[in-house]
Amino acid sequence: MREVALPTYRVSIGADLLDRLGEIVGAVAPAHRYAVITDSNVAPAYARRVRDALRSSDEPFVVAAGEAQKTRETWSRLTDDMLRAGYGRDTTVIALGGGVIGDLAGFVAATYMRGIPFVQVPTSLLAMIDASVGGKTGVDTVAGKNLVGAFHQPAAVVADVQALRTLPREHLRAGLAEAIKHGVIADADYFERVQSDASGIDRLDPQTLETLVARSVEIKADVVRRDERESGVRKTLNFGHTLGHAIELRSNYELLHGHAVAIGMIYETLIAERAEVAAAGTAARVREAVRVAGLPNVRPSHMDAGSIIAATHADKKARAGAAEYALPARIGAMAAADRGWSMPVRDELVREVLGSAK
Repeated sequence: MREVALPTYRVSIGADLLDRLGEIVGAVAPAHRYAVITDSNVAPAYARRVRDALRSSDEPFVVAAGEAQKTRETWSRLTDDMLRAGYGRDTTVIALGGGVIGDLAGFVAATYMRGIPFVQVPTSLLAMIDASVGGKTGVDTVAGKNLVGAFHQPAAVVADVQALRTLPREHLRAGLAEAIKHGVIADADYFERVQSDASGIDRLDPQTLETLVARSVEIKADVVRRDERESGVRKTLNFGHTLGHAIELRSNYELLHGHAVAIGMIYETLIAERAEVAAAGTAARVREAVRVAGLPNVRPSHMDAGSIIAATHADKKARAGAAEYALPARIGAMAAADRGWSMPVRDELVREVLGSAK
């Protein structure tokens, strides 16, 4: 097992950690009752194992799988169900699932009785390497993704890499988008490592997966330590997400988050090159990494540039009505350190890039 320390909690990464969940949670967030929140895909595989590890007799709260469920309506239903079942302030929420469940259950914990502890138990690669770390919680609205939420740090993150064995292949590969992102923003050697591992991701042994997850968590943890509430360097983690979130929204969340981010990273790197903030050839390297990972590398043909650009203006990263972008200077380093790590980009340039890059 590997551990990565953040200021207020630890991320534990290894094989068969689900069976040690009671021990880990009991040390950092002991509770009278545990509210396990999960989805319809994960519950059949892992809910009973988690309940047994926690020695809990309470039934899990199960929501339908998918981004479409990450709404205020689902949040309201979950909190009402917990109140009816008599969960008090001596409760710990267990977020068992991918990024959607982590965001949703975290937001429930952040707001239930003005805040109770929660533990992230990610079961997807994307959640293990990115979404479960950093304390962002929230839900989507019709205007955009994650526009209602709160910063609420977990008491612990427990990533059992053996859970990835039951993850569908396309979801496993979607998680690599965030690993590529971490390499671009902070570690050129890791960027190359992700590419070398990507072609055989479906066959990776637990030790290799543990190493991959641990390095991504280390990169994100380092950024979060320096800027918990995204006022500065944490903005670099949004690389690929301004356009990625817009594309995801315009797909009505039918496109996987990792797929949308992969597309967003390519176009945003092209923007960086044309704005003369990125070294020539950076976009080609990002596109090749995305290709090797088996991820999409062009925007959906039915999605027009105008609708994507309009969606960026409603994003939470927008300022004074202008979309802001975290752009790379080269592989392993981000631009605009002297300008708060993000910059506005003219819609005309975005339209040009979206229209010309194929």
